[in-house]
Amino acid sequence: MKTTVEVFEGDITTLNVDAIVNAANKSLLGGGGVDGAIHRAAGHQLLEECRTLGGCETGQAKLTRGYKLPAKYIIHTVGPVWYGGNKNEDKLLSNCYKNSLELAMNHKVKSIAFPSISTGAYGFPFERAAKIAVKVVQDFLEENKTIKKVVFVCFGKDAFEVYKNLLPL
Repeated sequence: MKTTVEVFEGDITTLNVDAIVNAANKSLLGGGGVDGAIHRAAGHQLLEECRTLGGCETGQAKLTRGYKLPAKYIIHTVGPVWYGGNKNEDKLLSNCYKNSLELAMNHKVKSIAFPSISTGAYGFPFERAAKIAVKVVQDFLEENKTIKKVVFVCFGKDAFEVYKNLLPL
């Protein structure tokens, strides 16, 4: 079975996939944007588990249970803050996607949903981030066949159109 790559406009916390990815901060203790939405939807048990993880470095990923979410797992990854492109931001963002996919594969995840990592408060240029995300996911899926469905979750019509234009028909 071939892996499907989809684009969805809406709330990542509602998706019925094996794992959703959280664009977290280094503490993993919740925050704004998608991070806050995931923590609210998953419930207080998520915060309790995250407290045991000792945080997470930029570009790395850690896994927790999904608790009250439809997803079995949450993969937390810390994206880079945008400093103009001169502080290894592209590589760090690539690592977010790659490490999240590897962690998913190691936990036998068959379907995974990604938000647009680092493009909110961290200021990473949206189209640049989307190109990195799509490339890393496509490269990973060429080598690894265990994940059967990847969903890029977009907040808003403009973001949805950027991802739709980057993916092959």
